Amino acid sequence: MLADYFRFTDFGHFIEVYLSVVDLIRTPEDVWTLTHEVARDLAAQNVRYAEVTLTPYTSIVRGIAAEAFCESVEDARQRALRDFGIELRWCFDIPGESGLPAAEVTLDAALRVRPEGLVSFGLGGPEIGVPRPQFAPYFEQAIAAGLRSVPHSGESTGPESIWDAINFLGAERIGHGIAAAQDPALMAYLAEHQIALEISPTSNVCTRSVPSLAEHPLAALVAAGVPVSINSDDPPMFSTTLSHEYDVARALLGLDDAGVAEPARAAVRQSFASAELKTSILAEIDAYAQS
Repeated sequence: MLADYFRFTDFGHFIEVYLSVVDLIRTPEDVWTLTHEVARDLAAQNVRYAEVTLTPYTSIVRGIAAEAFCESVEDARQRALRDFGIELRWCFDIPGESGLPAAEVTLDAALRVRPEGLVSFGLGGPEIGVPRPQFAPYFEQAIAAGLRSVPHSGESTGPESIWDAINFLGAERIGHGIAAAQDPALMAYLAEHQIALEISPTSNVCTRSVPSLAEHPLAALVAAGVPVSINSDDPPMFSTTLSHEYDVARALLGLDDAGVAEPARAAVRQSFASAELKTSILAEIDAYAQS
């Protein structure tokens, strides 16, 4: 059955399956369609603003020019605003499994082509065997050009990779970061410096980074004052939605109807949206919570 294909044995197996799916994206039209449909699905869940992680390298290495890739996602972004009323922004991330050549290509697309919606620079893929410090020069250049730093760390590895993301990559937000729960000093640092973690509970279970939802460290992180937001990672790969992830977080954190609005507010505050857009979305959340 197709569902069995998406049952991952570990994070490495997830990457294998992910790359097999990515290989189906062959043309700029494919990129446009996928981007537009992501926006449609998010808008159907009442999302008003989303920072979507894109991996231009996987398209560029398959023959789509950086200019064509960026033109496709930008056109889809503008069309999504007209069609669905959703604002999209981009994080261009380096696929860690492809090493420094991928970093070169990703940085080139980010700085030379630089689509209007690009706000941040990231690092994804496997963590084991992919040391964070080697990517420091690329993050330095991206940050110097005005992009924000949002690498993944501490999902399938321990707290040290999160420290590396902070110390070498200038991380302002961290993808996953759940291993921080193993290090009280790190949790205190994240809380003090307001470095937020992008938490995707279902993804963490599916990749076997945590054994079960019952054992997920979200509640421990929140109790320690670590800023977090709730995310869906790659919804089709993990058979989830952002709405479902909020339901999961609600159960893990014991939130009532009013309380479940706070993670949404946190996500807005931690975003790189304009101050005006943040104010507008926060007001809408408050009105919804009070209704």
